[in-house]
Amino acid sequence: MPPRRRIKSFDWSTGAVAAITVAAGAWVYWHDGQARFLESVSGDVGLTIYMLPKVLAGCLIGALVTLLLPREVVARWVGAESGLLGLAIAYIAALILPGSPLTIFPIASAFLAVGADVGAVVVYITAWSLIGYQRALVWELPFLGPHFVIWRIIVSLPLPLIAGLLARLLLRAIAARNKTRGKSGDEPA
Repeated sequence: MPPRRRIKSFDWSTGAVAAITVAAGAWVYWHDGQARFLESVSGDVGLTIYMLPKVLAGCLIGALVTLLLPREVVARWVGAESGLLGLAIAYIAALILPGSPLTIFPIASAFLAVGADVGAVVVYITAWSLIGYQRALVWELPFLGPHFVIWRIIVSLPLPLIAGLLARLLLRAIAARNKTRGKSGDEPA
């Protein structure tokens, strides 16, 4: 099994979002004045206070998943050697499990941490994003009608599996390239 990768608390994506946030705040302050800036900051603080318990609950669910699921079981069912069955299991899990991004992404991260294959996690997230029944029932069916929802789901059905297979192929190609580089001594010092 591959070693667990260390997750940084502050990386380039966090820095990019922070830079964009500061730039947007400065633009609002300069363009619309201090009153509008403070109103915006107040709204953002309120939203953060509202969302923080949900984010913490999602992260707690993800942490508990890593403790409850044995690595061997996860690796056998949805690991790198699980084949198409692992992708199918991830697909079905995504269709069954409801939830918002605040729960789905921590669970996906937890599955990666306990030995799930990247392809299976790609299938899980893609199937949840494309075929999530909660969105279809609450938003699409009332606004767009059953004809649209049925055709959108039919068209979307193969896409998660294709995405998972492509993720596996890409990861294997990268691993093979890195392996040949390491053997030939082409790696930089």
